[in-house]
Amino acid sequence: MLYSFGRADQLDVAGIRRLVDALSRLLAPADALAAAAPAGLSFLESRALGGAWLLDGLWRRLRVDTVLRPLVGSSRREVDVERVLFALVANRALAPSSKLAAADWVCQDVHLPGLPHVTDDACYRAMDQLIEVEPALTRGVYDQIADLLNLEVDLLFFDTTSTYFELDEADEPLWRDQQGRVVAEDDPAAVKQAGFRTHGKSKDSRDDLPQVVVGMAVTRTGIPVRVWCWPGNTGDSALIRQVKTDMREWSLARVVWVADRGFASAENRRFLQQGGGHYILGEKLRAGTTEADAALARQGRYATVAENLQVKEVNIDTDDRFVICYNPEPADRDAAVRQRLIAQLTDLIDDTDRLPATKRAELRGVISTKPGLNRFLRVTPKGLLRLDQGKVKAEQRLDGKYLLRCSDPTLSAEDIALGYKQLLEVERGWRDMKTTLDLRPVFHPPRGPHPRSHPALLAGPAADPGRRDRDRPHLDRDPHRDRPAAPGRVHRSRRHVRPAHRAVPTPEGPAHQAEDRRAAPDLRRHTRNRLTCDNTTA
Repeated sequence: MLYSFGRADQLDVAGIRRLVDALSRLLAPADALAAAAPAGLSFLESRALGGAWLLDGLWRRLRVDTVLRPLVGSSRREVDVERVLFALVANRALAPSSKLAAADWVCQDVHLPGLPHVTDDACYRAMDQLIEVEPALTRGVYDQIADLLNLEVDLLFFDTTSTYFELDEADEPLWRDQQGRVVAEDDPAAVKQAGFRTHGKSKDSRDDLPQVVVGMAVTRTGIPVRVWCWPGNTGDSALIRQVKTDMREWSLARVVWVADRGFASAENRRFLQQGGGHYILGEKLRAGTTEADAALARQGRYATVAENLQVKEVNIDTDDRFVICYNPEPADRDAAVRQRLIAQLTDLIDDTDRLPATKRAELRGVISTKPGLNRFLRVTPKGLLRLDQGKVKAEQRLDGKYLLRCSDPTLSAEDIALGYKQLLEVERGWRDMKTTLDLRPVFHPPRGPHPRSHPALLAGPAADPGRRDRDRPHLDRDPHRDRPAAPGRVHRSRRHVRPAHRAVPTPEGPAHQAEDRRAAPDLRRHTRNRLTCDNTTA
């Protein structure tokens, strides 16, 4: 006898429960559950449910499934495409991984209603079908959620980025139109030959790898409205015209387009004003344009909008309005950086007058490869190297400043400046895609899905990833049950909440079934931004 609990009619039941709970902490989760399971039931496995359950509730509440099923549904398909696409979105939001690992995640790590298992081939096929229905899907989802979320689309922010693929070679060049779509060689719309994943100017400093260009339009609250994808060598300037054309059929009210200085060409400005539209665009201060120089030359006092923002509207006798914005903090930073560059340049060119002309020419070539230093270098007619004081003074005038151009006569200078600052919502979306949601690395095989489908799956989670408070461990599989992983699959650590337990009858006891019936989440208590994580098709 190890321990006496006393007489049966005088047992301290509450004390025994506390003792069992204390001893259970010493066991593995599966063993602890098996020890406390009712008679006739044995523990098989535990799968994470919390994050997937919440996302599925949002998915259905936003009626994404209602829009998607008629577009992709078919009685001939073995797998529910709508459920597969939801699984890929949930995987990207909860446990970003490759499509091969996502299939393993669905089969072994998480409980997804309506999808007990899936293969990587089914994921690839679903992504290809997503591209086929993407225009109708994005429009349908927008119509469903516009009223629910009270979307404000008076301002639409647009920006582009690039993302690279881990490939040895670019895609085979094909004839394409201005929108990047494949056309026949003799088609009048054919303008160039290019592979979709091809080399171009990388915004990630990876010019050595094939890439694609991704564009995204978001509302003022950061909700993606739609995502576009173009061949990797596509220039930014003309893209906003295609974006406005694609959005023209969405029956949007009066829209002001907000974009950075890469889209401020005269042709783009004329196009954005068609149909009563307007724009807020950044202007290049260092381009030496007549309008920028005239705006900077105008005198006037700045009005303080916020602690880190001062604005001044200037009139230079054009149809557009120009607003100069000044931020004291970047101004101090610009001045400090310039002083360091001037000090470095001064150290390099001091005493170079005594060097032979060939040596000075070599040093001049070295400095020309460093844009920061070369900006302040002046070469005299005799080949002597000097600090360009005129360039230094010109740069001082630009410290902490940026110039905005606006076509809307009803907006105040303060509204123009604050509207442009909200362009950071797109930048936040790119940052979330490339870091939190692990957009890269991408290893799409030749038989894999179209590369356009990969960024399309990320737009919704980028709006609000919502991956907080998921670090409580759930119960693992029963270690005593012989269930090896599939060949080539690796079990990953699991960090999810709200496990869904399956209980099955044992030969010794009666049949019992444990069914997890949970009501759909009450989404009314969530804020608007929290709901954005399921605009997955944008």
